[in-house]
Amino acid sequence: MEARDLHTPVLLERCVELLAPALESPGAVLVDATLGMGGHSEALLERFPHAHLLGLDRDTDALRLAGERLSRFGDRVGLVHTVYDGIADAAASAELDEVDAVLFDLGVSSLQLDESERGFAYARDAPLDMRMDQTQGTTAAEVIATYPEGGLRRIFERYGEEKLAARYARFIVAARAETPIERSGQLVDILIAATPAAVQRAGHPAKRVFQALRIEVNAELSVLERAIPAALELLRVGGRIVVMSYQSLEDRIVKRAFADAVASTAPAGLPVELPEHRPRFRLLVKGAEMASAAERERNPRAAPVRLRAAERVRAA
Repeated sequence: MEARDLHTPVLLERCVELLAPALESPGAVLVDATLGMGGHSEALLERFPHAHLLGLDRDTDALRLAGERLSRFGDRVGLVHTVYDGIADAAASAELDEVDAVLFDLGVSSLQLDESERGFAYARDAPLDMRMDQTQGTTAAEVIATYPEGGLRRIFERYGEEKLAARYARFIVAARAETPIERSGQLVDILIAATPAAVQRAGHPAKRVFQALRIEVNAELSVLERAIPAALELLRVGGRIVVMSYQSLEDRIVKRAFADAVASTAPAGLPVELPEHRPRFRLLVKGAEMASAAERERNPRAAPVRLRAAERVRAA
């Protein structure tokens, strides 16, 4: 199947609307920091025929599919295999001192969820991999096999906000002493066995644990903490950034980075705010926007999305 058949972009029209003012001038540059299968980028390149794209992704399969999808745009497209905290280096390699727009569509992609052998989905039995970049790094199976009980409990609590973190860690350590845990189905069975029946009725026991493992394997939160400030610094005056998050831990990082960017740096008690202390950015949306009920029904993966956007109004 082609990429467009595998993926429905979330909040597509809203992203186009928010980024449009930054992409209307000839030669404008968009950085899609989480290219995925290229749905958002394709729409933006179509709507703004003089814009250029620098697309980043750590997933080589996604880059291949997106490259095929975007090939008709020719030399308006440049793709880079990198994690999104490498945005500044990728721009420098493309000889870009500043860019006009940046888009982040965070979390796990449709490609990664739908390819069962990647091990992201707890509903499908597969090898416990969960690496977004399968060319390097530690797999989820290696985390399960090597982390001490306290380490497992920590990531389940911190990245999954899991109330049964200690219980799950204890059951996993006991189970791996009997046999290696190498497949998602094995892990799901252990988690179900560890979960009281009353708790199981509140939702699938594996959901938060799988989220925590994915975040740990891909260092998603620490990468994001570096990536958002780097992207903000890369924007020209008048440039715009849109970030879509899919869970609260991501959204808190984005919210905090944007709050810092729109804050005055004037010392407390200063009677007049000097120009050099004025905020460098302004928010384009109030709080975090969600998908409409119609979009959530049409595309269930839009249900948890939280969108934030900002515009640069002053040079550094």
